[in-house]
Amino acid sequence: MAAIDEYIDAIIERGGRDARDDGSAAIEAHHLLLAVAAGGDTTSRAVLTSAGLDHRSVRDALDREFEHSLDAAGVSTAAFHLPPPTLTGPPPSRLGASARLALERGFACVSRKKDLRPAHLLIGILRAETGTVPRALALAGIDRDDLIGRLHREVLTQAT
Repeated sequence: MAAIDEYIDAIIERGGRDARDDGSAAIEAHHLLLAVAAGGDTTSRAVLTSAGLDHRSVRDALDREFEHSLDAAGVSTAAFHLPPPTLTGPPPSRLGASARLALERGFACVSRKKDLRPAHLLIGILRAETGTVPRALALAGIDRDDLIGRLHREVLTQAT
C-alpha cells in the first residue's frame, strides 16, 4: 500500500473516532479536519498551526459553529443542557457526503494518483464553499484561501 493510502486510512480512522465522540453516524469533513489537525503529516499540521489551528482549537471552532447555528434557529445552548453523546460501539466507518466531497476535491488537485500528497486532502477539506468547515473557520477568523495558498506552495516546494 502506498504511503498516501496509509495516510488517508489513518485520517479516516481518526476521523471515525472524532465522529463517535460527536455522536455522529458518519464521518464528515469536519471530522477529517480534526483528524488532520491531530495527524502525522507535518506539512498540513504546520500550516494549520501557523494559523492557530490545532486539534483543540479546531474542536473549539466547531463547537462555536454549532452554537451559532442553533442560535440562528432561535435555540440557545445556554437555555438547554444537551446530554453528551453516547460513546458506545465502534467508531463509524461510513463517509458522509461532505467527507466524500472533500476527498474528491483533494484527489482533483493532481492529475496522477502518484502525485497525491497528504496536504491535498487538507486542501480538499478547506475548499468546501458551504457547510460546517467553512462556517466554523469563518467564525474563528481563519482565511481559508490563505491556508489553501500556503498548502499549495508547500506541496510545490516538496515536489522540487
